[in-house]
Amino acid sequence: MPDHTTPSPTETPADSAASTGPGAAPARRYVETKAPRGVYVRVFIYVVATHVLLAMMSLVVLMAKSK
Repeated sequence: MPDHTTPSPTETPADSAASTGPGAAPARRYVETKAPRGVYVRVFIYVVATHVLLAMMSLVVLMAKSK
């Protein structure tokens, strides 16, 4: 895949570090077995939003039963 951040075979690790500039953070390595951080954040948000929606719907049902 072209979006990998691994250096090319002709480039040495020293060359790739120099190309990012002094003081720059090293590029993240692509790991195929690990999901991106954004996936974990979205799943957490979806789970929280689902539980909040379920709580609101349960509250509406309980209020309707009490009348």
